[in-house]
Amino acid sequence: MSAHPKTIIFLTCDAYGVIPPVSKLSPEQAMYHFISGYTAKVAGTERGVTEPTATFSPCFGGPFLTLHPLRYAELLREKMNQHNVPAYLVNTGWIGASAQSGAKRISLPITRKIIYAILDGNISGANCETDPYFGVQVPTSLEDIDSEILIPSCAWPNEDEYREIAEDLVGKFQANFEGYSISDEEIINAGPKISNK
Repeated sequence: MSAHPKTIIFLTCDAYGVIPPVSKLSPEQAMYHFISGYTAKVAGTERGVTEPTATFSPCFGGPFLTLHPLRYAELLREKMNQHNVPAYLVNTGWIGASAQSGAKRISLPITRKIIYAILDGNISGANCETDPYFGVQVPTSLEDIDSEILIPSCAWPNEDEYREIAEDLVGKFQANFEGYSISDEEIINAGPKISNK
């Protein structure tokens, strides 16, 4: 009904505080995160939820899917490649601490700056580094955002705690993804990993 998008933005609310505020996804990483549909149920947005809880919903809309999530992800990759469309994962949740710590979520002004930098194309020229667990490309600087906020490992005051919680979340991603019985190695390899194991 309309033109193809010029940019794809997936929103997540990471209750663990280890997913970067913004990261660029390869088509296969976009497929992996689309199939996973990770976010957190947050108090005030869902009945009966009193604290943030990790949840996965395929294609961010599991109850409405009529086909296997892989079919939708394959279509996503096809369209991304055909129209040269970048995809970004934006975390509106926690960074530098988990939700259980009592820390605050990423501020709305920072999220707005990130979204604007994506939409106006400024993010495409940013220097990036690879996230050690999720393998995504993370800007090391963007607009006037504190660079320590952009890199999760820098935002955490305790590196051992960061590593422990990151590995826990990676395990949740991997366990969830196994339930889809997907054999495409490109997609599996685009998912998060614990590098020393």
